[in-house]
Amino acid sequence: MDMPERGTTGWYPVVRAAEVGTTPVPVGAAGSAYVVVRLRPNGEVTAFPARCPHRLVPLAAGHVEDGRLICPAHGWRFDGEGRCTTVPSLGDDGCPPPRADLRGPWAVEERYGWVWLAPEPTTSGPPRPAGDLRPEPGAELPRPAGPVFDNLAPALANAWHPVELSRELRPGGWSSVRLLGCTWNLARDAAGTVTVEPAVFGVRERLGLIWLAPAEPADVPLEVPELFDRRFVAGWLPPVRSPGPAGPLADTFLDASHGPFVHATTIGAADRAEVAPAEVVREPGGFSSVQEQWVDNPVDPEVTTGGRPLRQRRRTTYTFRAPFRLCLRQEFLDSGAATTLLYLLQPEDLDSTRIYTCLLVSAGPGQPLPTPRSLAEQVALQRRILEEDVRSQETLAVPGLPLDLRDEVHVPADRLGLALREALCDFMVAERRQQRAA
Repeated sequence: MDMPERGTTGWYPVVRAAEVGTTPVPVGAAGSAYVVVRLRPNGEVTAFPARCPHRLVPLAAGHVEDGRLICPAHGWRFDGEGRCTTVPSLGDDGCPPPRADLRGPWAVEERYGWVWLAPEPTTSGPPRPAGDLRPEPGAELPRPAGPVFDNLAPALANAWHPVELSRELRPGGWSSVRLLGCTWNLARDAAGTVTVEPAVFGVRERLGLIWLAPAEPADVPLEVPELFDRRFVAGWLPPVRSPGPAGPLADTFLDASHGPFVHATTIGAADRAEVAPAEVVREPGGFSSVQEQWVDNPVDPEVTTGGRPLRQRRRTTYTFRAPFRLCLRQEFLDSGAATTLLYLLQPEDLDSTRIYTCLLVSAGPGQPLPTPRSLAEQVALQRRILEEDVRSQETLAVPGLPLDLRDEVHVPADRLGLALREALCDFMVAERRQQRAA
């Protein structure tokens, strides 16, 4: 059978009809990526664009519920016409923005045992096969049309970056690290001094880590007062590697609306998905913001005795410093306990980011210090939460953080994400000013 050329109008066989159920199937037609799915068991096939318009999450990782396709990251729901019917962060009375609707192919049909897509209007139906059909080759997921901030952004050379835990490099030892697509060799002499080859602008130890600045830094340090507060006990998570750029990962750590969906098995409160818009306070090198939300708190000892419910109110103070340093102070309003999470990201290569996480725990005013067992439980919980975030990054497959606001659809709950994009743009401007001044 003569098939239409790639990129022309016409019908494209994409998958055998018997292979399509209520689990989305990624397909390609005319060079564009889609997912096909049945929104009801044994129902007709519906086709959607490959990505959710909100944060460009691949819809192949979504699932079907009550005749709707649901994005796995933030729970946006789409009907068979591609209309966005629900944005959980807006609450029950919220109205999805018009740009949230999905524009799928012009038509989709089941015929001759296959699913056919017509990306553009055509006057005929799917052609009768003259021989064995072969599906259209799969298409790559679409990339943002505008600029992105990736792990090799030139401005990143003018910043301090964590490259190793201080305790990982012992006296007399050496190691190789990746940063900004390059390899640096670290060595610590018997006196404890760290040297680097090839040469960099600076090397230092701070916050329990070794930091490199390839060129003169233009960033502002992140201050963590809890590190010097005797009410807090510190514990480090083992460093982990995320298969993607640091920008989208930082966006996830700042995002309060993904919890009920990405963290549904750990702390996410599925019935408390509404997120009130937060005030963002611009600060040198970044910003801060305070939000309150409902979460599950399984490590609260009073939960097991019935003294407090599992579902608790939490106030989180977010502090961000460009390019990739975050501090989240989480205060549990019922118990007075506080947990501070320090996320420090190392942009290794375009597709690799190393994550350093420090956990600082306080039982609250007037309470004894957390026991080693209690701290270990907290660390174990945060490791599970971080694993969930990393798994979500594995499916994202974007080259970096989109900086053009038209590449994504934003809602009021995304104010911190918008502030992140603005802060990175400001960081690039500061780096260019410094270069001109030099």
